[in-house]
Amino acid sequence: MVRAHAKVNLDLRVFGTRADGFHELRTVFQSIELHDTLICTERPGPFVIKSRASAVPLDRSNLVWKAGAALWKALGRPGDPCDTVVTIEKVIPVEAGLGGGSADAAASLLAFARLWGGAPVTLLREVAAGIGSDIPFFLSGGTALGLGRGEEIYPLVDLPGHWVVIVQPAFGVSTAEAYTWYDEDRAAGLKEPRELQVLPVPWPSRAAQMVNDLEPPVVRRHPEITEIKMGLKDGGAVASSMSGSGSAVFGLFRTRAAAVRMLGPLAKGGARTHLTRTLTRDEYERRSRVVAKRIPARIN
Repeated sequence: MVRAHAKVNLDLRVFGTRADGFHELRTVFQSIELHDTLICTERPGPFVIKSRASAVPLDRSNLVWKAGAALWKALGRPGDPCDTVVTIEKVIPVEAGLGGGSADAAASLLAFARLWGGAPVTLLREVAAGIGSDIPFFLSGGTALGLGRGEEIYPLVDLPGHWVVIVQPAFGVSTAEAYTWYDEDRAAGLKEPRELQVLPVPWPSRAAQMVNDLEPPVVRRHPEITEIKMGLKDGGAVASSMSGSGSAVFGLFRTRAAAVRMLGPLAKGGARTHLTRTLTRDEYERRSRVVAKRIPARIN
């Protein structure tokens, strides 16, 4: 069993399109306690993914399946992965910008490494970067700067602990949609003034000012995002922003009591609210360890 913790983006800047078709990014990732749980077991037969959540694909399109196939090949094993069943207990909302699919993929890599005889961490990072841009972050967690496609990870001093209220609107936004809208608005010359929010961080605050370059194009299609942000700030949030490509919006609170007070008022119009908190890198490492009755080998 392994936990797959979600993330929020304390900052996300987009610097156009790269030669490889991806967007050049600078972002600050922050781990939060909200998590899925993956149970990986040995069972003779084909590789299988199970989940009660209807939004979770159970075929090769799932990032967990891609992670298993990529690691299996990297370990020099022939054919498709087998003799493994993965059960995903889904809690992280999908199409919310919280990295749920990527978190599941990273957690599965750690579990597969244990189950399949061990693998160097360097290999896991290489495999992770080949599957998805933000998956390498989920192998370490905490507070970190992401560059390139988001796969170049540089740990930062952890953000001081905050309670986090996540508001999940009734609609989702896929990553592809958000970047398409960003490109369309950029081509049309549409720009929005940036609202800089000062965070209490032990490193240069300009690295994370809760600016999300994907937020304006999403807001143009879904103005409810702005209403949720203002609701969080009016309720005492230190800062609030859309996370990643959306649609979830989060607010940072200094106390649990202040965060709890916002759960009811913001759960309206089909929106759902979640109470969680930030995790330091050490907390993330402890909470993300693979727990098993029998561990075949250590991760080198």
